[in-house]
Amino acid sequence: MAEGGGIDDVGWHTDLVLALSKQKDIDRLRELCRGRKIPAENRADVWKVCLNVVGKPDALSSWDGLLDLNEQDVIREDCRKQATILRLPEDEAEEVARDMEGIITFYCKSRNEKYHSTSGLTEVLAPLMTLDLPMNDVYNCFYAMLYKYIPRDCVRDGKPFHLFRLLLQYHDPELCSFLESKKLWPDMYCQRWLRSLFMVACEPEVLRVIWDLYLLEADPFLVFFLMLVMVVNSRDMLFEMIHESKTELLETISSALLQLEEDDIEDFYSLAQYYASRTPQSFRKDYYNQLFGIKTITSSSISQALCLPVSVSELVEVNQSDRKDGVRFFVVDCRPADQYNSGHLPTAFHLDANLMLQAPSEFATAANALFATQKQSIEAGSAASGEHLCFMGSGREEEDQYVHMVIANFLQKKSKYVSIACGGYLALHDLLSDDLSSGLADHTPNTCIVCNPECFSEGESFHELSRGEESPGEYRGGLVSMLSSAIKSGTHVREKIGKYIADSHHPVERHVSDKDKQSKLYRNVQPVFSIDDEDDEGDNYSASSEEESRKEAVNINTWLQRKDVVSSYKCNQILRNGFLAPSYILLTDVQMFILREIPKRDGWAYIQQRHHLTSVVKITSKRRHPDLITFKYGTSDGENLHVSETERYIIPNARKATQKIKDRIVSLIGDE
Repeated sequence: MAEGGGIDDVGWHTDLVLALSKQKDIDRLRELCRGRKIPAENRADVWKVCLNVVGKPDALSSWDGLLDLNEQDVIREDCRKQATILRLPEDEAEEVARDMEGIITFYCKSRNEKYHSTSGLTEVLAPLMTLDLPMNDVYNCFYAMLYKYIPRDCVRDGKPFHLFRLLLQYHDPELCSFLESKKLWPDMYCQRWLRSLFMVACEPEVLRVIWDLYLLEADPFLVFFLMLVMVVNSRDMLFEMIHESKTELLETISSALLQLEEDDIEDFYSLAQYYASRTPQSFRKDYYNQLFGIKTITSSSISQALCLPVSVSELVEVNQSDRKDGVRFFVVDCRPADQYNSGHLPTAFHLDANLMLQAPSEFATAANALFATQKQSIEAGSAASGEHLCFMGSGREEEDQYVHMVIANFLQKKSKYVSIACGGYLALHDLLSDDLSSGLADHTPNTCIVCNPECFSEGESFHELSRGEESPGEYRGGLVSMLSSAIKSGTHVREKIGKYIADSHHPVERHVSDKDKQSKLYRNVQPVFSIDDEDDEGDNYSASSEEESRKEAVNINTWLQRKDVVSSYKCNQILRNGFLAPSYILLTDVQMFILREIPKRDGWAYIQQRHHLTSVVKITSKRRHPDLITFKYGTSDGENLHVSETERYIIPNARKATQKIKDRIVSLIGDE
């Protein structure tokens, strides 16, 4: 670490000793230690101040000294292993192992917790054993470390790893997508880092310096950005290993910290702080109680988040400030036009989420315009300038499923810095309620969904998806108006509309092969797989109003792992009212099951439908939206189809799903 300037080492060390003996002030310590290496003889005192355990009572005094837990043998063996890693002389290692066993045993007894080797307790305790401290101080430091800086739930699929995924997706969506395509999830490569604060991943000398800086920084979320640096710094190597095995990729990520030396740590931290400064900050407040402290919070909102959430207060505050560094938001308002026109942030760009399904070509046009407008606003330094895209919905859950589809589309295109405004327009309106006239543009109380909720029923502004695609011409006037009103900085985009419209009308790749037309006819009629743009308004949808009590509730994971399931596809079923229902299609040798997720009951679903594959008489997709799939069920008399039921789904990567279903149907026909 670089030496500090302005005072000599002797004077600096004197100031450090005085600060430790009198002030016990972490801000003063941070100022003194910035850019300097903490002397080994002062490390224990510095860590005690940082962990706020100076003068804490002796908790160990209440312990009876008995080592009699059911897991005692496991605790003893784990403590011996950790003492060995510390590279101590043999006799000293044995003594350290015994002391560690006592501390871990007392901790588990006092907290009434069952010990597990995967808990990381011995890993967190081991570095503290190298300090020249009495055992009661070691225990107090250990306890404070666990609850201030080690996130809870560091288990497979735990909340901390969902948060890390959101941060990785925010800063490097391409790398996040690549790792997930290889079925490498954050808990596979981050779990041991996080539960031990890197103790298992680097040399003891390096670890002590990492902890010096980490404790002085006093930011429990910094560990997420330290991990982010390690993963992102491995990206080039990982992409070069695209054809390597999952195990080799995992080893590459896991070994990244082993390459760190003491002189690298300052740069390591600087990079982490850079990423932290380029990340919206409100997630810290939203997620702190779920991850840190003693009280267990059962909310699962982290695991349910599609992208990084941003509070509307941060959104407004950041974009009203004059700062040019850090995070600047480009707000994308995804509500219907009538809601947008009744009140919106002055700098918000309007992108109607309805366009994505109702008029995909217009959605592509608007998305192109969005990026061009964003670029121009940044160059012009306007109030709307910002690299960070924050999408805003109405705040009404069912409507905002459309907004989630738009966000998923941007993420699929590997767009960086994608977030969502928590609570949408409802939360924004509440925040600005004392001065709506200056906080919102075009606010019209008579038609505002908050001021006059009676004028809108839930989802009223969203068109039914069953009505097919609107004529592109019906949207172009609105698009020009949208662009002209979105930017107040004087940048001109109206003249670019012609180019946007021309560029957006490219053919969409078909997921149904031309060869299908020459394939064997299904039941002696035209092929069941085709591109179809018919509206089919007269078709009957599967009943969405069936009594919930008559449906069978099942565990989703149990059904996904059934031996007879050939393949499964997560999707959204389009209901008759135009809303989307998160669902799964499960394919067996002869049947297709539809599982619909149960709201507010994580991991459970209703068996919505059971279809024999031979009842599928037609499968169609939209040319302009190839992931919008229609299944028709019924019978055939050899010349005509008799359709009794129709279901529509949004299926990501629909080509793969429909091909698999087609193969099974053709196989069944052949068997007959």
